[in-house]
Amino acid sequence: MPVDIVVLDACILYPAPIRDLLLHLAAEDLYSPKWSNRIHGEWVQNLLANRPDLKKSNLHRTQKLMDNAFPEAVVKNYSVLEQTLSLPDPDDNHVLAVAVKSLATKIITFNLKDFPAGKLSPYHIKAVHPDSFIVNLIQSDEEKVLKAFLNQVTNLKNPPMTKTEVLNVIKDRLPSTVNLLEKLI
Repeated sequence: MPVDIVVLDACILYPAPIRDLLLHLAAEDLYSPKWSNRIHGEWVQNLLANRPDLKKSNLHRTQKLMDNAFPEAVVKNYSVLEQTLSLPDPDDNHVLAVAVKSLATKIITFNLKDFPAGKLSPYHIKAVHPDSFIVNLIQSDEEKVLKAFLNQVTNLKNPPMTKTEVLNVIKDRLPSTVNLLEKLI
């Protein structure tokens, strides 16, 4: 069965634990992730603005690791499309352009109001909250989602965290996901 092509908005890539979970889910072939260098630039810039203790070089390293792990994820040559789109916040047009260019079916974002259904439906794209997205993945393949989550926990080294600690970190933003994962572990 073909997997969904999904654009990850910058707000999803910003929090490391959520980014890591989504990337581990993609590594299990539960969906095909897409982003652009501009989306990378947004999450890196926002993270540096809010966390001056972080080093730009480390975040760029994370970006390169993501691009190397998912070489098909980086979408280019979408700017012509961007100029034809009109979302409520024009700064989000590039995200929709990436989705259209990559033939995505979903944009995963916390900012659902910025991607109204009426503006996305002509392109057969839906804006989906990450909690709903991951819950749907759990319902379709519990085994692969659990494997992805356990891989995420195993790969955490600095600092290492337990399954419960990781769940506690993401619980506020992904409550339904955490509820289902707690039942699986």
